[in-house]
Amino acid sequence: MPTVSVGRDRLFEALGQSYTQEQFEELCFDFGIELDDVTTEKAVLRKEKHLNEEAAEDEEVIYKIEVPANRYDLLCLEGLAQALRIFIGKEKVPNYKVMDIPVNSMLKMHVKPETSLIRPFIVCAVLRNITFDEARYNSFIDLQDRLHQNLCRKRTLVAIGTHDLDTLHEPFTYEALPPSQIKFIPLKQVREFRADELMEFYKSDMKLKKFLHIIESSSVFPVIYDSKRTVLSLPPIINGAHSAITLKTKNVFIECTATDLTKAKIVLNTMVTMFSIYCEKKFEVEPVEVITSDEKSFIYPDLSVWNLEVDIPYIIQSIGIPIKANEAISLLNKMQLPSISENSNILVSIPPTRSDVLHKCDIMEDVAIAYGFNNIPKTKPKSLTQGKQQCLNHVSDLIRLEIAMAGFTEVLTWILCSYEENFSMVNRKDDKKTSVVIGNPRSSEFETARISLLPGILKTTGHNKDHPRPIKIFEVGDVVILDGERDVGAANHRHLAALYCNSNSGFEVIHGLVDRIMEVVGVPFVSVGDDSGYYIRPSHEPEFFPGRQANIIFKGKSIGAFGIVHPEVLARFDILDPCSMVEMTIEPFL
Repeated sequence: MPTVSVGRDRLFEALGQSYTQEQFEELCFDFGIELDDVTTEKAVLRKEKHLNEEAAEDEEVIYKIEVPANRYDLLCLEGLAQALRIFIGKEKVPNYKVMDIPVNSMLKMHVKPETSLIRPFIVCAVLRNITFDEARYNSFIDLQDRLHQNLCRKRTLVAIGTHDLDTLHEPFTYEALPPSQIKFIPLKQVREFRADELMEFYKSDMKLKKFLHIIESSSVFPVIYDSKRTVLSLPPIINGAHSAITLKTKNVFIECTATDLTKAKIVLNTMVTMFSIYCEKKFEVEPVEVITSDEKSFIYPDLSVWNLEVDIPYIIQSIGIPIKANEAISLLNKMQLPSISENSNILVSIPPTRSDVLHKCDIMEDVAIAYGFNNIPKTKPKSLTQGKQQCLNHVSDLIRLEIAMAGFTEVLTWILCSYEENFSMVNRKDDKKTSVVIGNPRSSEFETARISLLPGILKTTGHNKDHPRPIKIFEVGDVVILDGERDVGAANHRHLAALYCNSNSGFEVIHGLVDRIMEVVGVPFVSVGDDSGYYIRPSHEPEFFPGRQANIIFKGKSIGAFGIVHPEVLARFDILDPCSMVEMTIEPFL
């Protein structure tokens, strides 16, 4: 969770009252945040420089406050103070507005088609007639840094540029050019650089060198110009010195370039809502028209409020408190979520500062926070099974026991696997309708959720090929299949799989295991077409050897298959001996 450092005295001034440390810790707990540390700015510097100097009495006290990772509005003093003022009832939720000005009078940002090659999106806004002092300015810069580290994923998804609008000339253009064609004086420098020279120059910069990899291998670099070809920024690396903001800046032009448009909108909204409080017209932001390469027009920022309907029984059941609609509305108002009663439900208005609210469970959570976790009665949850094991787990355990008594050893493998293991390594093709693919995998070994236990079993066998023969292993576990009828878009299914590896294929061993499992669960073997039990019929699964495999049919439907594993599949998993295997779903037996 991110930690926000704020001056204690300035925070208390913004809150309109002072607290003892114990009182403030209690307030933080009630709001769902935590006072992590109390220090001073000079103490932090002494710690960084390993100095043993004594602390001075007049050093400013710094509160380090831990906030939820998805509460981007709490990453600066302005947002934190405003949220706490609303929580303690000293302020109402602000009404953020976009200035009502004609489109032809708006600042324009033209996007060139080449930007699609590297960083395709840009959103913009203006903070008009803003007043900075040193503390506000530092907070403004710190919020950008925290967003870059948090939501922007170290500038890979979004990069923020802030500029003194009065030094620039509209309209602006967002382009992508070869680095040798981009020349400008970067921030905090006095001489002009070509963009390719900057890449080398910043390799020795401790702060900026970690962002170079985002664009340095590209044939074109993103760049923003004004109408006089003055460079505003080379995102996501550095802004131009010409438009640097200062304490005297009155009009701030904010641009966010991105590979993720949704996150860019959230970042822009966070910046403008947090600091529009210092504008001449509070909480009012000037829009900018972004014209894409295909001549489509978009107006940013979007500060509109959207509504979410939540039923009271859901809140009562989830939290375990007897609460009425008017009480829930009062609690939600404390959490910056204005609400009204509508029939037996609550209609919640989600402001642009609360981008973390996506589902009614987020509303329920805020009700619980405002109610106070310590005030929720402690009860033992009632089980639908009266404390008994769920049927699926009970059947799974019985099957595990029987397979183990048949001489097989249980293994446990990861539910995530590589894309190749899920498909090409077992001779399968991706139909794009079955597998859940991970959006941002940290490793190539965990790219997708498994749709079968087969890859994990084979991988385990390949890593234990020096084990004495025969190898007899099994697994009972879940696979994940896309399911449009589920609210999460996917569903878990319980499978069992068993493998026999020896100098011969052992097809009859696996066949016998199938018969034993069916006998244990009380399913008789019947003739083909009889739905009162199970039977087998030839199959054509790509992972098995042709003509040496069969489908298991139960109540007229295939619940799995067994056979001799295809030699090509074995070779990909570095297995030298022949193997036979069965995989089936066990949920139909419930």
